[in-house]
Amino acid sequence: MSLNKKKRVLFLCTGNSCRSQMAEGWLKHLAGDQYEVFSAGIEAHGKNPRAIAAMKDAGIDISNQASEVIDIAILESLDLLVTVCSHADAHCPVFSMKGKREHWPFEDPAKASGTEEEVMREFNRVRDQIRARIEVFLSEI
Repeated sequence: MSLNKKKRVLFLCTGNSCRSQMAEGWLKHLAGDQYEVFSAGIEAHGKNPRAIAAMKDAGIDISNQASEVIDIAILESLDLLVTVCSHADAHCPVFSMKGKREHWPFEDPAKASGTEEEVMREFNRVRDQIRARIEVFLSEI
């Protein structure tokens, strides 16, 4: 086994449509050479087009990422499971895993209301919060 094996990280949220998708995109972009990155949801709601647009504005294409329901089998192989919303943190299946579990709560930009410009401002705000949290995570390693 290689000593340079990539660490496996899964971002989990309720629907795998916004926050976990953006987190997957950011970690792949910032440290994809060090991590094998996944995202999933307790349910799969499909990717939110505004999340795709917000990430595209930041120079990251997440349009090819899948919106998937969490596969219990992958949990045992993870080095880190990160829940990005309280619902996912509370409803994540109980399991034994060798890796760590952390909770990084972010507000759901899909719940934003107002004009399209105001809603996109919220998506961009959450996108930037996710990037900042991942940068902190990478600096702590």
